[in-house]
Amino acid sequence: MTTTTGTRASRIPVASASASGRAGRVGMQVFLIVVSLLWLFPVLWALLNSFRDYAYTAQNGYVSLGGWTFQNYVDSWEQADFGRTLLNSAIVTIPAVVLTLFLSCCVAFVVARFSFRFNLVLLGFFTAANLLPPQALLIPVYRMFRAIQVPYWFSESGTLLNSYWGLIAVNVAFQTGFCAFVLSNYMKTLPREMYESAVVDGASVMRQFFQLTLPLCRPALAALATLQVTWVYNEFFWATVLLQSGDKFPVTSSLNNLRGQFFTDNNLVAAGAIVVALPTLIIFFALQKQFVAGLTLGSTKG
Repeated sequence: MTTTTGTRASRIPVASASASGRAGRVGMQVFLIVVSLLWLFPVLWALLNSFRDYAYTAQNGYVSLGGWTFQNYVDSWEQADFGRTLLNSAIVTIPAVVLTLFLSCCVAFVVARFSFRFNLVLLGFFTAANLLPPQALLIPVYRMFRAIQVPYWFSESGTLLNSYWGLIAVNVAFQTGFCAFVLSNYMKTLPREMYESAVVDGASVMRQFFQLTLPLCRPALAALATLQVTWVYNEFFWATVLLQSGDKFPVTSSLNNLRGQFFTDNNLVAAGAIVVALPTLIIFFALQKQFVAGLTLGSTKG
């Protein structure tokens, strides 16, 4: 009788603990769903209203359904000149991201694979660019770019001002430190025995870098590429400082062309915002698996 009673009593805490665990998981799932909906609401609201006519929403309010049209996308594409500005953004973003990742890999490989006195100092030097706000460097960078003389075939202004290359250079300079820091932590998790075996087989440092390290850093590079494309593509501060002609402005400047002098068609602006956001969304979904895998980069050893 005592043994049976003890057995029943021992089952009660186990059952209550299991029920508490299920309740906790359900609560967490509900919390994540609510946060996700709150996070997505502005995008979904902009997407909904981008397909609605301004006259209908002005008469019936935005909390209504109807007035569906695709004309907002046609008008926004023509008024904002998205064809030209998207090309300008591609001219800046693609070389800037490629150069940033390549230079960051070079710095990270040296810091992670070789031990020397100024190892951490070198990494700190490249990371220091991320410690200062861009606004604090506005005047020095502007004067420096104005003073640097380049051939006219390189820049029509004769300097780095009003040049795609100047905008590419400043983006590479500010983003290399962060990428080098992340990649160095990831490369330090790669087994050192793998490099020792490569040295025994006669692999040079260049071969270790290009044929051994870079393929293994694919998840980290994909994650950083997704972030860099988003940051460089959406960057507008340095574009307003370094570019002086409107024909070179990136796509982030196009939304200002959709504002009227006396009123703003919010549905038209919403359609333009969706068009501007599409390239980064495509990049994210194309690299989604690698991006998720790269979120845990450097968290484990071996």
